[in-house]
Amino acid sequence: MANVTRKRSQKTAKERKPEVDSGRFYYKGSRLKPLQAFCQVARLGSVSRAAEALFLSQPAVSLQLKALESHYGVPLLERVGRRLSLTRDGQALYDLARPLIDGFEGLDEAFRGSQGGLEGGELHIAAGSSTLLHLLPEPLAAFRALRADVRLHLHSVTGQAGLAKLRADEVDFAVGAMWEVPNDIDYAPLQRFDAMLITAPTHPLAKKSAIKLEDLSPHGLILPPKQLSTWRMVTTAFEQRRVPYQVAIEVGGWEVIKQYVAQDLGISVVSALCLTDADKSRLVARPLREFFPSRTYGVLMRKGKSLSGPARAFVDLIKPGLFKRKDWFEAGHSER
Repeated sequence: MANVTRKRSQKTAKERKPEVDSGRFYYKGSRLKPLQAFCQVARLGSVSRAAEALFLSQPAVSLQLKALESHYGVPLLERVGRRLSLTRDGQALYDLARPLIDGFEGLDEAFRGSQGGLEGGELHIAAGSSTLLHLLPEPLAAFRALRADVRLHLHSVTGQAGLAKLRADEVDFAVGAMWEVPNDIDYAPLQRFDAMLITAPTHPLAKKSAIKLEDLSPHGLILPPKQLSTWRMVTTAFEQRRVPYQVAIEVGGWEVIKQYVAQDLGISVVSALCLTDADKSRLVARPLREFFPSRTYGVLMRKGKSLSGPARAFVDLIKPGLFKRKDWFEAGHSER
């Protein structure tokens, strides 16, 4: 009887051997957690940041990544500088896994929305100060009138800080201007605004009939910080035409810039979005569409992200069906 038992055990072991040899390796019997860890590392570029986002230890996340690589038999991540980046195989897996993980993580909210409409909930929106001041008040008021049960969280961030919040899923979406669209971000434009030269009423350029780019050279520019796209847009226009320029003041926030220009501390090139009727008494604004591209403001989302019920309601209020046509989104230079 003992011999029969040993033979059965040996046979069972032999039957299981092909599964081990095939490279199949499961972390606690499931690939869901390893895939969640993998997607977070791919988004954030760091095991430590992914562990923090998942409320796990770094060794636990590392073990889950090893489980996936063992299962598929190929490296999925590689270190490029200080950041973990996807290999070619890793990118293929990420493109397949991301919508599955997003769907799973948004399942509870989607189910509640299907069962009882869209009552309650929270909505997190990232936007720069000018967008919050000049573009969002009207749609926010309309949304509050329809959905007073939703708690709004407005995150005042710009540039890379806003993209970081999108990639970390700290916000549902962002609203702002994009000059270069990263490959992992979907961008749907809503409105377009011209670039405007602003000066104090007493400035020599205020009364000039026709403005050339060369006319701006002798005067100090007041621009947002270098890491923001406005700096690149303005300086690129000068450099492409080989026109010299000088930056007198670097400061964040269109309202601050307008105030400094009104005090004749310099001139600036701003988006028409930030100009209001109240500015007419203290600023002179001239369009510069011949030299600087107009800028679109729109909604930004991480590719593959499922919108929550409140987020979908807000986006549809701004522009119905905004994120239904995937051909609207054209990827630009990646900033990952």
